[in-house]
Amino acid sequence: MNTSSTIQRRRVTEGMRYRMLQRAGFDPTTAGKAYNRVADPAAPAGGVDPERLAIPTSQAELEAMLTDSAQMQRVFADKNGAFGEFVTNYARSVHNRDLTIATQVREQVTATLADWMRENQPEGIDRVDLTPQAVVKTGNARNHLHNPKAMGAVLDREFKNSAEYFQTIWHNANRTADMQAKLTRVRNAFSSTVPSEGGFLIPEVLRSELLAIALEQSVVRQRARVIPMETLRVPFPAIDATSNVSSVYGGVVGYWTEEGAALTASQAAFSRIVLDAKKLTAYTEVPNELISDSAISFQAFLDQIFPEALNFYEDLAFLKGTGVGEPQGALSTNNSAIVTVAKESGQVADTIVWENIVKMYARMLPGSLDRAVWVVSPDTFPELATMALSVGTGGSAIWLNNGVQGPPMTILGRPVIVTEKAPGLLGDQGDISFVDFGFYLIGDRQVMSAMSSPHFKFQNDQTAYRIIQRVDGKPWLQSAVTPQNNGATLSPFVQLAARA
Repeated sequence: MNTSSTIQRRRVTEGMRYRMLQRAGFDPTTAGKAYNRVADPAAPAGGVDPERLAIPTSQAELEAMLTDSAQMQRVFADKNGAFGEFVTNYARSVHNRDLTIATQVREQVTATLADWMRENQPEGIDRVDLTPQAVVKTGNARNHLHNPKAMGAVLDREFKNSAEYFQTIWHNANRTADMQAKLTRVRNAFSSTVPSEGGFLIPEVLRSELLAIALEQSVVRQRARVIPMETLRVPFPAIDATSNVSSVYGGVVGYWTEEGAALTASQAAFSRIVLDAKKLTAYTEVPNELISDSAISFQAFLDQIFPEALNFYEDLAFLKGTGVGEPQGALSTNNSAIVTVAKESGQVADTIVWENIVKMYARMLPGSLDRAVWVVSPDTFPELATMALSVGTGGSAIWLNNGVQGPPMTILGRPVIVTEKAPGLLGDQGDISFVDFGFYLIGDRQVMSAMSSPHFKFQNDQTAYRIIQRVDGKPWLQSAVTPQNNGATLSPFVQLAARA
């Protein structure tokens, strides 16, 4: 850079500094000089120095200053913007003293930005997941209780709890403008999903909470493989395997091959299982007084009754459904993969003996022994409690050793589930089963709708509520498998034959 350019740049810089000092109300000729002053420098000519004004620290001090007409007249008359700078200094002082204001502003800005990004996310662009952690923790990853991509997820922020949701869709609700807007959004969300059905879409958080309560009591859902269904029909791959004697996985053969030798081709035989969403409806009648007078009691009613009802009828279908208009049960007679263990020679009718248990255990797939559970009917308990192992002319109790402690609720280390939903009574096939529900598929549409009607029980001053969900279920394995040693067939579904 030459000398002339340097001199020119210095002149421009000095000129800018001179003008800035003038606009600030200072004499540029005194800039950079030291003075031994006793008093503060005078205010800029024709105005007030905002830095020399006493900055209020409370609302009362601010009010007192604003009511000082003499001082405020000088501030307002200042041509250098003293009032604007005073307001800025006051705001900065309050901000530095009370950090909660800054925190609130930051939280609101973050929440608003998150809502905007969630509602305006362009297609094909994956952004950071902004789902609240409280919502994520509501679901269960393995069983897909809460799905941020489910249809009802767009309504997650609309309602605080189930009571608020059902009160909003109640026909007698005194709806504010905000409630009416919510109702419109819920109705529009569902009509765009299932146009042929009337009703209101249930937010995903509430749906997952209903299922979470049901999951604690369910026999099948918490142990099965749950497949989210984006459409009403979903094909799922399955391996068509019936024997491991000469191949595995329906046709894969392994060979030891010399170096440079030709490879032997093999191919697995695949099939597919089609899950068709079936409609499950939960229906109840609620007194109008309960809805209008006691929101807490109404929420407790909904949070207990509907989940238990859905769980009960889901389990019934998942265990012994026919597959016609309902899921095909894992223990139904239509399950071709069930292995039936014959009764012992001379076994008395309506009994369960230790030999039955041991032989059922031996027919379970080896890879399923750490997941399988015993599913028994309540009336089998006397047989299990008195079951004994005979040794010569003596013997000993197997399951219940004394009457002081309760039963261990395990047999051969696997849990025992006592349920009235078992497909058979004592002595019938299905009164006791040994099952690995990991080989049972549940197709979950992951959408629920709700509707209220004032007409059906009008004379009783009651409102009828219904909840509709769509699910399907089928066994994943289509037949029992012959093991490699050509022994008895094995299956994840084992039952004891009838003992009539």
